[in-house]
Amino acid sequence: MALNPPSASRRSLLRALGGTAALGALAGCGVPAAYVRPGDRAADDASARDMRLTWANWPLYIDTDDEHPGRRPTLDAFRERTGIAVDYVEEINDNDEFFGKISPALMGHRPTGRDLIVISDWMCARFVRLGWVQEMDRARQPNVARYLDPLLRSPAFDPGRTYTVPWQSGITGIAYDRRRLGRELRTVSDLWADDLRGRVTLLSGLDEAFALLMLGNGVDITRWTPDDFHRVCDQVETQVRRGQIRRFTGNDYTKDLVSGDVLACQAYSGDVIQLRADNPDIEFVVPEEGAELWSESLMVPDLARHKANAERLVDHYYQPEVAAELAAWVNYVCTVPAARDVLAASPDEDTAALAEDPLIFPDASMRRRLAIARDITAEERAGFTKRWNAIAGL
Repeated sequence: MALNPPSASRRSLLRALGGTAALGALAGCGVPAAYVRPGDRAADDASARDMRLTWANWPLYIDTDDEHPGRRPTLDAFRERTGIAVDYVEEINDNDEFFGKISPALMGHRPTGRDLIVISDWMCARFVRLGWVQEMDRARQPNVARYLDPLLRSPAFDPGRTYTVPWQSGITGIAYDRRRLGRELRTVSDLWADDLRGRVTLLSGLDEAFALLMLGNGVDITRWTPDDFHRVCDQVETQVRRGQIRRFTGNDYTKDLVSGDVLACQAYSGDVIQLRADNPDIEFVVPEEGAELWSESLMVPDLARHKANAERLVDHYYQPEVAAELAAWVNYVCTVPAARDVLAASPDEDTAALAEDPLIFPDASMRRRLAIARDITAEERAGFTKRWNAIAGL
């Protein structure tokens, strides 16, 4: 099983109010045609007579064969086992962009041409609210029912994961260069220390940034309030004025951290695994107050023609052996804790070591400090985004 760097574009950012305002209008401002009732979401399922499906995913988000990059071992194994051909399309580079690509069909009650899609959970929430995805049949997914990580089983936007199944997960926490800084960071408030002035970055995307900062205030992010949000904004505005924050970033925060221009930053766990391969002095911290656990999830859009085939594919990836092979390649938090034992038993020393990496398999202490944030509602989004973007300079 090969180790390769994850894509830097998966955790997309909300860069402008325009995209989020459109989402808010659809989900919360009463556009009747946008919502699809449960009885209107399914098409005649051709799965039994047409053994194929189309799957849209992000670039570099699946295992590949080192010697034959066009091959995807875990996906090839599914084809061989089931006879189902998979048209795997790496077309998702940004949540908003992909929303714009397929929303006209979904609003018009037309097929999207895709049987399975992977988007970030904060965007999944909008699809679920709009009725744009179908309930999955767990009778076809015994592995999901058995092996899905309990921490990921019931986010606020989809209790019981009725419509979504996590593909990969990750943690938003703090990264820092311990050698350059000369000390440890333990809490969110440590970012505001005087010796870090001008050497801190925060994530620019609202959905990516807010939860960790709220946790620093002791907020239960599964049920945060608008007051909690505005308190965070007040605090960040203060830190901007005093010159604490060097800039707000997308995934390019990694360049600042590697160069030493930044000593501490909001960061994603999967990125730090890759950075540490070249610089073991870079640390990732789940603060004492906690950190946000997030996912990018699989969904079956309305009127998909191969729903049963898609559900079988999702369940294939919840076999511990398959999940282990995928985790060894993408290096994000594995959604199948049972895959840890599979990796630990590997005769390859580097592969077996992944089983002990808490950024792939969080230990008990870390798990107690992880939570899935309540998503921003449609009614909240436009106003919240306007305020946050003004602070972040978007």
